[in-house]
Amino acid sequence: MAASLSDLTRALHGLRPPWPALDADLPAAILMTDDERLADPLGALDRLPAGSAVIVRRREPGAREATARAILPECRRRGMRVLIADDADLARRLGADGVHLPEAAVKRRPRRPFPDEPGWLVTAAAHSGAALARAAGAGVDAVLLSPVFATQSHPGDRVLGPLRFRALCRDAAVPVYALGGIDTAGLRRLRGSGAAGIAGIGIAGG
Repeated sequence: MAASLSDLTRALHGLRPPWPALDADLPAAILMTDDERLADPLGALDRLPAGSAVIVRRREPGAREATARAILPECRRRGMRVLIADDADLARRLGADGVHLPEAAVKRRPRRPFPDEPGWLVTAAAHSGAALARAAGAGVDAVLLSPVFATQSHPGDRVLGPLRFRALCRDAAVPVYALGGIDTAGLRRLRGSGAAGIAGIGIAGG
């Protein structure tokens, strides 16, 4: 079962480490859209903690733009940032707050992507310690590391588990978000892990 807003707020307390040299205003929770499970994220926004962010992911560019346009005004009203997945041109055109890069994109860009966009939040996906180190070396602001637990989207994938996730967070040179199968019980298992926060499709479920 996905965590409620009150569950999320309580469980996120104490999850994050101090990052004095980095952006202290990183969102604690990042909602991710999904073609099958969360194509329309508007209804989920009021179940997110204050200061959260939304990553817009859609397979079709037209659907991606439509979703981003639909949620941007409401996210602005709520003080939430909107990142566009792997589409810097669309992010610039819509005035979004940054981009989220798939793991493969970081391999193609050895240095920080889009350094000419002041104020952008640039996150990247990683599924291993090597990918995490590569993303940190590219200079992204934060990494979404997955899967921590078993997920509905990829039920057969090998998971990191809380101990491996904790070790990777401890050694990381960049803030790390826990992604994959995050629910209230999982959040409790990650308490004190050093994660910057959590990310996922179902984190704002009722």
